[in-house]
Amino acid sequence: MSAVRLLVLGVIRLRQPTYGYAVRQELLSWRAEEWTNVKPGSIHHALKQLTREGRLRALGTEASDLGPGRTLFELTPHGEQEFFRLLENALGSVDMEELGAGIALMDALPRARVIELLTAQRRRTAEIRDGLLAMMPEFPGRYEAPHSPDLLELWSGVFAGFTDWTGRLVERLEAGEYRMADDDPATSG
Repeated sequence: MSAVRLLVLGVIRLRQPTYGYAVRQELLSWRAEEWTNVKPGSIHHALKQLTREGRLRALGTEASDLGPGRTLFELTPHGEQEFFRLLENALGSVDMEELGAGIALMDALPRARVIELLTAQRRRTAEIRDGLLAMMPEFPGRYEAPHSPDLLELWSGVFAGFTDWTGRLVERLEAGEYRMADDDPATSG
């Protein structure tokens, strides 16, 4: 759910004030349904929960003859704090859905902070990969305990790819790719 909360807060932060339907449309344009568990119901639930928690403010609802009214939302100061907390957690996460949400919104942070968070995340994925590889000699053979070595190979390969990918992203950020929160819009590309 934290990936959904982050994405909802992030889109509202970018487009505020905005409607829940516009949040959904924006996430569809990012193809977020391909890399997260964002569904219309989860967006609606997040909007209600974040409003109840005081992280979003409902500015009013306009009536509609075609269905339920549309409620206009904006972030509160607590919502802004929650957005940055979730964003930093996501950029340090080894959960691919959370990390994906963080990557989608990473330009809200200064470049050095993103590099710091991703470097720490890369260290964690490398540690997990190395731990999985170290366990392999301890496991029984393929025919004694079916599939255990195969699963270790699968997950160590996933984390190896994850580690390499994050390293390449950090290199691109260090080279000045992407416009980040602290970049001068006139000089960054």
